[in-house]
Order: sequence, then structure tokens, then C-alpha cells
Amino acid sequence: MFNFETLIYEKEDNVAYVTLNRPQVLNAYNIRMRDELYQILGAIKDDPEIKVAIFKGAGDRAFCAGADLSEFLTAPSPTVAREVRWQRDVWGLFLSIPQPLIAALHGYVLGSGIEMALCCDIRIASEDAQFGLPEIGLGIIPAAGATQTLPRVIGQAKALEMMFLGHRVNADEALAMALVNRVVPKADLLPVVDELARQIASLDIVVVRCIKQAVTRGLSLRLHEGLELERRLASLVWQFKQ
Repeated sequence: MFNFETLIYEKEDNVAYVTLNRPQVLNAYNIRMRDELYQILGAIKDDPEIKVAIFKGAGDRAFCAGADLSEFLTAPSPTVAREVRWQRDVWGLFLSIPQPLIAALHGYVLGSGIEMALCCDIRIASEDAQFGLPEIGLGIIPAAGATQTLPRVIGQAKALEMMFLGHRVNADEALAMALVNRVVPKADLLPVVDELARQIASLDIVVVRCIKQAVTRGLSLRLHEGLELERRLASLVWQFKQ
């Protein structure tokens, strides 16, 4: 286990476990968590032993109820904001991780919480999960990627409805709109996610990473470009097999 103030970072076999650890404030995402998450994501990305990473929230009530507004709504100067964004682009780093990322979601999954989950490749929710982007009620827009990631996952119309109205979506509704892959009883959430991670970790790491790259990069390409990317990655896999 590694020593952080707002997160717990553990490794077991080839699986990394990242726990948001501010349960007293529903795991709200604050500046310290941002900085520590940046360190952990970099460590995961550069660790050849890690084949899968799981993200979860401490406590019974929330994965993450959003950003700590007492910190993030106190705006720094534009110069400082640009420097911090360049030095610690957590969301860009999240999306660059080559390993599969799995989100174990329970309770409140709001604001930055849903944006973090959207940076993961697979999302498993417990029956009590509630999803939402309440930023419009605060006079701000989702600014940690949701305007781009959410439409890619659930489609433009549903994404705009969630962002315009700021209403919450329960676990069954999230499953119906493909926001999550699966809904399970709360007691089963972590065992199910752990078993899924270990199944993926047992597979060929080169093949798994190439599949992730083909899909995630291909979504931003035109079809013929995506097919060319697939061809190059298939060739790369074949070379590793020789």
C-alpha cells in the first residue's frame, strides 16, 4: 500500500486498486485528490506489471459526489489555472492509460464522479447508484470532460438532457442508456468487479492493450482511418506472436 491523504492505492498480483478515500464528505474531489490521482495514474501507466486497474469509493454512501466546490469555485488567476492544467491534466492522463480501467460505482456518482467513471472502460454499478451532472444548477458547465465523453457513451440527446436538466438517473436507467455495463446487488459489487479484473488480467496483455487502443482511438477517426489503425495493431499483435 502507498501513502496518500485522499486516496488508497494498492497492488495485488497484476491488478491495481484505487480507492477515493474521503468518505466523510462523500469522496468529494478536491485539489489534493487531483494531485494525488495524477501521481497514481502516472504510476499505473508506467508500471508494466499492472494489467488492469479498479477505481472505487470508500464508505457506504458514494463513489464520488462531485467536486469540492469550496475549493474549485475559488478561481485562481488565468495564468495559474493554465499552468496547473498543463502540469496536472488528470483527465487527459486518465484517457491515455493503456490498461483497461474498471469503475465500481455505488451511491452518489455525481459531477466529477461521473466524469471519472466515464474515463474508465467498463462501469459496474450497484443497485443504489445514482448518476447526475448538477453543474447547471450552480451556473457552471461540466468541465472535466463530460461534455465530450458522455455523448460518446449514451448519445447526444440523452447526454444533453442530463446536462440541461441536471436530474439524477438511477442504476436501472443508467443500464438502459448504456451508461453502465451491469447492475449488481451492492454486496456483490466489489467481488464482481474483482473477478472481472482478474479475468482480463489473465489474458494476453498486448492483445488487450491493442484492443483498447483500436476502439478508443478509432472512435475519433473516420471509418477508413479506424480500419487502418486496426490493421496496424493486428500486425503488431502478430509480430509479438512470432
